[in-house]
This record gives sequence, C-alpha cells and structure tokens, in this order.
Amino acid sequence: MECREFEKKIPQYLKGTLDYETMEAFQEHMNVCAACKEELSIQFLVQEGMKHLENGDSFDLDAEFKNRLESSRRTFRRKGALMEMGEWTVILILFLLGAAAIIIFG
Repeated sequence: MECREFEKKIPQYLKGTLDYETMEAFQEHMNVCAACKEELSIQFLVQEGMKHLENGDSFDLDAEFKNRLESSRRTFRRKGALMEMGEWTVILILFLLGAAAIIIFG
C-alpha cells in the first residue's frame, strides 16, 4: 500500500469498516511507515478529542490511541484465524453455536 492510499483509508480504519485484505495492507504499511502512523495518530486525536470535548469528558488520547491500535490488531488476527480455518469450518462452528443456544435458551 502506498502512503497516498493509506491516508485515504484512515477514516475507514477509524470507523472499523476496512475489509480483511485492506486491513492487512493497512497494518503492514503502518508498521513500516512512521509518517503514515503519525498521520493516523493525528486524525485519531482530532476525531476523538473533538468527541470528548463536545461531551465534556476527561480523556487520555494517547492511551486511547494505543488501545484502538491493539484492538484493531486483535480483530485483524481473529479474522485471519477464521479465514485460515476455511469457510466450512466457520459455518460448522456457527451452526454448533446456534444449536447450543437453542438447547440452552429453549
């Protein structure tokens, strides 16, 4: 992913709407490009800072940014693990979870 494309994807990243393949490229680029990571940080701080100011909340934006990055990494790893399992395995797991819910909740 090029820097220009990365910057265009930041709003989607902050909303949590990137698909798996785009998220993979986004994460890889962020890990090697300090300038883009800094741009992401700035946009996050502006967006979240405005929300907190409007609500009158106290906040630690640096900690929130780090939490958002870690949460994104965990979500990315979970999606990757599901994709590696294969479609039929995921369908089977969902079916079993649904059957268990029916049994438990009647």
